[in-house]
Amino acid sequence: MSLFRYKGSKVWTMDFMFHGQRIRESTGTRSKTLAQKIESKRRQKLEEGAGGIRRRERSRLFSVAADDWLENKKGRLAPKTVLIEKTNLAHLKPELGRKLVCDIDALDISRYQQKRLGDGASPKTVNLEVGTVRAILKKHGTWAHLQQDVEMLATRDDRGRALTAQEEFALLEACSKSRSRSLLPFVTLAIETGARFNVIRTLQWGSIDFANRCVQFGRDKTPSGTGRIIPLNPRAAATMTFWAGHFPERKPEHYVFPKERYGAAGDKFEPKAYQTDPTAPIGNVKEAWEAAKLRAAKILKDVRNEDTEAREQQLDEQVQEEVKPLVCRFHDLRHTAVSRMLDAGVPIAKVAKIVGWSPATMVRMAARYGHFALEELRSAVNTISRTETEPESLVFSPVLLPASETVRRN
Repeated sequence: MSLFRYKGSKVWTMDFMFHGQRIRESTGTRSKTLAQKIESKRRQKLEEGAGGIRRRERSRLFSVAADDWLENKKGRLAPKTVLIEKTNLAHLKPELGRKLVCDIDALDISRYQQKRLGDGASPKTVNLEVGTVRAILKKHGTWAHLQQDVEMLATRDDRGRALTAQEEFALLEACSKSRSRSLLPFVTLAIETGARFNVIRTLQWGSIDFANRCVQFGRDKTPSGTGRIIPLNPRAAATMTFWAGHFPERKPEHYVFPKERYGAAGDKFEPKAYQTDPTAPIGNVKEAWEAAKLRAAKILKDVRNEDTEAREQQLDEQVQEEVKPLVCRFHDLRHTAVSRMLDAGVPIAKVAKIVGWSPATMVRMAARYGHFALEELRSAVNTISRTETEPESLVFSPVLLPASETVRRN
């Protein structure tokens, strides 16, 4: 018996033996003729699979293949990674979505790269998007035919910059005037420890040892940075002590920078925090951060113009140009901390321990994060010469050269 119906059911079920195993599955149909065709097709697939015969999947549109790929990946990717992939596909689908997966070639990808660069996207962002294309095409077995002709865009590793002392002063002054009361201690801790944004954002009070003036950071971007214990310098310790005074009922599991909302109260519209939830970390500080950078740029402009009365008169007579925000990413605070430690002669191994670099990457990271002016490099090379003789008094003569060099010169 290969087809039967359970008692009380009108749907046919297939039942047969294959390689010593019993296959019993519903055909999903009430028609016996159709059920026989379904059973025959099922047997054929099993036989082809046992014989090592694989049918090539019918090529689909890139947009359909991309949706299926992302749906299959959701269970294995972090929520933030899923969001990144969705963003990548939002840019890819309008350009490649109507093409069949098998028809996409290196020229299509090259054109996409040039268009995205023309739209103002960074090379690193475009490379991430091409990486999404690569993953989808790999799943359908078409990437191997064009990977040799696809070139990733060159990216720069020196995009970061270190703040000058004047820029730091202006930035902290601007943060102190923000309606967000957490912005100033947040930024100060970032400068004084070189910690990443998310590490500070998720810091809890139980991780700060006020007696020993140190902090244990939680999960970081790398295993080497996760759980590291860092001493707090005087300014960082004073800032955290002052900030702790705002939360007299704090608990070890509460977040140092809690989720809260900000507004203005009173006739003078003084900043006020409300709806504080210490059990949840602060979210995105982008709005307060961008406003602080603009305010810092204005502070720097005022400082530059203080001693130039003529310049002030000219500005009164002319239309003042719009002040652009201070060029500073939040990650540049980490660049600032690392650059200052390296400039002060702190051994690279100690710097790596403080900022969470692994031994395998600390030299490369030091080259990326270290920012030195020409005069700083000049003072470094000046230490190579150990003679106290002035450079102008040095006279190079064959007498001072080894015998072999004298013969070669003659």
